[in-house]
Amino acid sequence: MNGRTDARDLDDATLRSRAIAAARGDGAFDILIRGGMLIDMATGEQRAADIGLVGPLIASVHAPGTRQDATETIDANGLFLSPGLIDTHMHVESSMITPAAYAAATLPRGVTTLVWDPHELGNVHGVAGVDWAIAATRPLAQRHVLLAPSCVPSAPGLELAGADFPGGTIAALLARPEIGGIAEVMDMRAVIEDRPRMSAILAAGRASGKPIHGHARSLAGGDLQAFVTSGISSDHEIVSGDDLLQKLRAGLTIELRGSHDHLLPECVVALNALPQFPQTLTLCTDDVFPDDLHAAGGLDDVVRRLVRYGLKPEHALQAATLNAARRIGRDDLGLLAPGRRADITLFRDLADFRAAIVLASGRIVARDGALTDTAPEIDATPLRASMHLAALGKDDFRIACDGPAATVALIAKPRFTEWAEAEASVEDGFIVPPEGTTLIAVAHRHGLADSRPRVGFLSGWGHWRGALATTVSHDSHNLTVFGGNAHDMAVAANAVIAAGGGMAVAAEGKLLALLELPLSGLVSDAPLEEVARAFTAVRAAADSIVDWQPPYLVFKAVFGATLACNAGPHQTDRGIADGTTGTLLETPILRVRTAS
Repeated sequence: MNGRTDARDLDDATLRSRAIAAARGDGAFDILIRGGMLIDMATGEQRAADIGLVGPLIASVHAPGTRQDATETIDANGLFLSPGLIDTHMHVESSMITPAAYAAATLPRGVTTLVWDPHELGNVHGVAGVDWAIAATRPLAQRHVLLAPSCVPSAPGLELAGADFPGGTIAALLARPEIGGIAEVMDMRAVIEDRPRMSAILAAGRASGKPIHGHARSLAGGDLQAFVTSGISSDHEIVSGDDLLQKLRAGLTIELRGSHDHLLPECVVALNALPQFPQTLTLCTDDVFPDDLHAAGGLDDVVRRLVRYGLKPEHALQAATLNAARRIGRDDLGLLAPGRRADITLFRDLADFRAAIVLASGRIVARDGALTDTAPEIDATPLRASMHLAALGKDDFRIACDGPAATVALIAKPRFTEWAEAEASVEDGFIVPPEGTTLIAVAHRHGLADSRPRVGFLSGWGHWRGALATTVSHDSHNLTVFGGNAHDMAVAANAVIAAGGGMAVAAEGKLLALLELPLSGLVSDAPLEEVARAFTAVRAAADSIVDWQPPYLVFKAVFGATLACNAGPHQTDRGIADGTTGTLLETPILRVRTAS
């Protein structure tokens, strides 16, 4: 790859002349794909066609059997020909592996292009994290369109990350040819209220002429209209079928994500009821855990599930190809037609979507589920040693109080959080967690502020019989610890600190499972299979200490519990923050009862 987000490599005059000659029959193709059934994303047709390639270009799409002249022929008999799939919003770091390992897992499945928001790396390492992401993707056959992270941190003033990206930083990133736009704008209230810092970020995006991606969770009415009017043009935070339709009607490009599977069936119902399939509907993975990636795949799995839920295969593929290419401004992608880029996936069927052969820029890069060449890794040393945090004791996870009792604030519900209150007693100078609550603590780990954990209380999170600690904690990725008691919280937290980042589960004073993520506290340089196995062990250990209640109280909920830009209260390294009101409570103690 050339490290750019554009298609200028196709403008070589010699390449074009050679392709034109081959198209008219005065020269041979480099590769001829014969006997396949083409899925036409422009018309929705399935039609028999052969495809002739010259270098990275499709030179000709013509009637079967009319051309034989080619250096190499691919037999596509019984296979369906589709453009390479385009994932319009994702975070490589969420799969806890390197970009090379992610490419090895998804390129053989037909995913040829990723739109990667590296804001996880940005929140830990600043611009250096984005630099590393660019360098890591440059040698890969899988195309990466990187975006400038807009949410470093996601809620300024309510949390601290490892860096801060104001408007000037965003403008400098957008000037780079490798950066394809602004990544999901998450500080929704700052957009709606036109606050100066966010206004500067959005102005930089509009001036660049590159798209501004959004995060419009639960926005409606005037708030949604204001959000879109700012210049933000997409959203993946769909919460219902009706929400999907309202945002389509507002002109947003929708990045329908596979990471919230429970919403997909009603979204399919809503889409099938429309008089025509929206041109502004694209697909994305957003976050895929390593065990799910290893077992089921990436964007191909999203396509597969949507078809299973009742979406026409042609529509699912259109969303993942032509609609996606238009969204990211890549006219060379998304369509099997002359003059387009030869990113082509040969699927065995239109239900399971198993890729037999994958081509990227006219080169065979995968066969039968495996890369033809190893995906090259780069030095990950810049991502190491990101845990600037000393070992913690059990008292770090307790809240001191100098009265006999107190009224404390609660963060109610695992999703769509709300404020609540409870009465709490005090023993030995510390608050006793109110009945039915779970402790949550967040400790700043980036070395820019004090690292004393800020402790709060969750309600509606079930009964915890141990603790879970993680540095994968959206989006500032501070150390976050959940638990039913302070002792187990300290055990889990210290295991993660000693590992240089990761996830750990403890119960009865013993460590039950540990996933080491020494790169940024987010990523492992081990093979996907090994990371998936360790992650599965952590998930199983978590299942043993808390009883989940889907769809909202699920294992995944722990990673978004600190997302302060979302509406309602969330625990951060500064206290209990509310992204809607701007409220920040350093302690959950609201009132201390005086001794009678």
